[in-house]
Amino acid sequence: MPTIADRRRRFRALHEQGCFVLPNPWDVGTTRYLQQLGFEALATTSAGAAFSAGLPDTAVTRDAMLAHIRTVVAATDLPVNADFEAGYADAPDAVAANVRLCVEAGVAGLSIEDASGHRTDALYDVDAAARRIAAARRAIDETGADVVLTGRAECFLFGETDIQVAIRRLRAYADAGADCLYAPGVRTREHVAALVEAVAPKPVNVLMAAATGLRVADLAALGVRRVSVGSALARVAWGAFMRAAREIADEGRFDLLGDAVPFAEIDRFFRDDLRRRGG
Repeated sequence: MPTIADRRRRFRALHEQGCFVLPNPWDVGTTRYLQQLGFEALATTSAGAAFSAGLPDTAVTRDAMLAHIRTVVAATDLPVNADFEAGYADAPDAVAANVRLCVEAGVAGLSIEDASGHRTDALYDVDAAARRIAAARRAIDETGADVVLTGRAECFLFGETDIQVAIRRLRAYADAGADCLYAPGVRTREHVAALVEAVAPKPVNVLMAAATGLRVADLAALGVRRVSVGSALARVAWGAFMRAAREIADEGRFDLLGDAVPFAEIDRFFRDDLRRRGG
């Protein structure tokens, strides 16, 4: 089984060339299933973790999220990137302290976003956000761990769709020490290409949270290094569950249960997985 250091080296190398998909499991079962499909790395999803705990996104506490991250890391041989939200603190020093805890959880990478969580001023101003990224960078470097730091510009998710705003923010985060740049909500070829060009040679992560017509090959051709899906896989699962449950509750029908994966198939997967792990 690869060590945490091995996984970190592998994750760093994945960002150096080509394009890889970083799917987002939300529990042990989904983590192990994604690994066996041949993906090279995985990422946690804060929203997926929250929904599985019966909470809205951003309502999971720091300690609960760290426990979740440790669980995912322990469930796989693959590098794991942590969706560490906004670092669970406002002040840079507090962000740094929390980032150290995340590194200790065994992650190969982590992201820090610039959404403040406040009702007013939903985004930190660029300078404050960059100081928080710089604090996260220092914290990682002080641990001696080769953990990839991703800086996230959340402006598109809060209604600011001027690509130049996202570019200005991401450049500031790159200057502050982010290894990878990410602006969730950017969907068009033109915007993706503009981001990649603006922050080169730093790698760019693109979120594919809905069907846009773009494929991995298209994103690779645009120069994207990393593709994640955020909470989308969790929401696909929730969508199927909700439709089937509503059909039973509202119509007394069970037709949608016909879409379920056969019991034998999923049970066999977990039995085989248990044997592979020596259980």
